[in-house]
Amino acid sequence: MSDEIKVDKHMDLKGLPCPMPVVKVSKGIKEVELGQVIEAVTTDPGSLTDFPAWARTSGNEILKSEQDGETIRFYIKRTA
Repeated sequence: MSDEIKVDKHMDLKGLPCPMPVVKVSKGIKEVELGQVIEAVTTDPGSLTDFPAWARTSGNEILKSEQDGETIRFYIKRTA
């Protein structure tokens, strides 16, 4: 598949309440190199607005987000 994203770090954040998914990703992004990608999987509906806001303020890039039922998956590229 041509649009497949290479994931360098997977973070299972299912069941964590707001704001913990963003807090964990904020720490986890520092564990990958510039240009690498984190896959963050959460069930927190607030993350749909929290992650884009965090990406704008932190300077990182959300490559893709997708929702399947209660599960929300973000692909975040470290750019800062």
